[in-house]
Amino acid sequence: MGDLLDIETAERLIGETLVPFPVETVPLAQCTGRVLRQDVQAERALPPYDRVILDGIAVRWQAQDRIFRLAATQPAGHPPLTLPPQPVSADAGSFVALCIAVMTGSVLPTDADTIIPREHYSVENGLITLHASSHPQIGQHIHRQGADCAAGDVLLRAGISLSPPDLAVLAANGVSHPLVAKVPSVAIISTGDELVAPDAPVADWQIRRSNEYAIAASLARNGFTRQSFAVLPDDLATLTDQLGALLAEQDVLVISGGVSMGQFDFVPQALAALGVRNIFHKVAQRPGKPFWFGISPAGKPVFALPGNPVSALACCSRHVVPALLRAQGFSVTPRPVRLGASLAPLANMTRLVPAQLVQDDTSMVIAIPRPMPTSGDFNRLDATQGLISLPPGDATLDTGSVVLFHDW
Repeated sequence: MGDLLDIETAERLIGETLVPFPVETVPLAQCTGRVLRQDVQAERALPPYDRVILDGIAVRWQAQDRIFRLAATQPAGHPPLTLPPQPVSADAGSFVALCIAVMTGSVLPTDADTIIPREHYSVENGLITLHASSHPQIGQHIHRQGADCAAGDVLLRAGISLSPPDLAVLAANGVSHPLVAKVPSVAIISTGDELVAPDAPVADWQIRRSNEYAIAASLARNGFTRQSFAVLPDDLATLTDQLGALLAEQDVLVISGGVSMGQFDFVPQALAALGVRNIFHKVAQRPGKPFWFGISPAGKPVFALPGNPVSALACCSRHVVPALLRAQGFSVTPRPVRLGASLAPLANMTRLVPAQLVQDDTSMVIAIPRPMPTSGDFNRLDATQGLISLPPGDATLDTGSVVLFHDW
């Protein structure tokens, strides 16, 4: 095993080699899932004014006031009205307090200090009478200016994947074209004379292409949607020519097949002929040992994955997707989960095992190992959500042991 890199070293070398992707400004409506590359500060205090939380009346509260006369209406989006002096004359020589009707989201009228909800009073003959069950507290139902944040507070940090709430924060603070990481163009390349399309006739000695669809889906669900596809034969001259064209056109190459020790595994030779520097070839992991990584003279990463379907998808999920996310400035952290069954590691290699996530009675996330008999047996991966990673070792990991999980 001395000629194999451990998986942590492979990960480190990829990270040290990849140049961060450029940044660009994008309209806010197109930013869902993009990686933010700027800190975002509060444009002003939020809320920017004393905000009414619900429909009702604004009053200057005194416990003896139970009847009010409406002085005005304060709609949302209008400057604040002022609550008139108190009290005013009512019928039969009595006096009542004044109030202003307010709407949810409106500014609190000047000189008012309390909101009474609409369901807490009745209206009759122009007078508003509080229900006996209503006992207002001064300051209730008011979202005070600056209660959420002060002007200049950092609300979003660079390196997050923009979610729906994040877009609301950007919009609320006047960031209409945020700075985000560029989405690189990725060429997904399948190699092998035995491959035919899913909708083509298939001979007994051929197989339908599947790797490219699994790889494309893994990339797309992580935001890498600028994809192109190519199918190349087991011919050194053709491989070299076509890979050279793709390197000129695309930002990233992800190749499956042609990297093992077979007579027709020409991918490393073709890449060497194109000046792609071999950073490493073969990693102490199973499946996926023949994994190859290099960098072109123009600084473009090339990931060459084994052709067996489980191996290809494992390498994509464990290495390619995290590396591309980190090159966008996104922090990738595998999830810790608990084993749902005992599992033996490998003595000298990291063991990557497909797993199904479930929840136990306490809502703890449990990973049920679903080992595949071979790295070509992908037909039973449908119940799995990703991989668990077992470091090299001799001792079986018991049920309940904590391991790291990587999404497909």
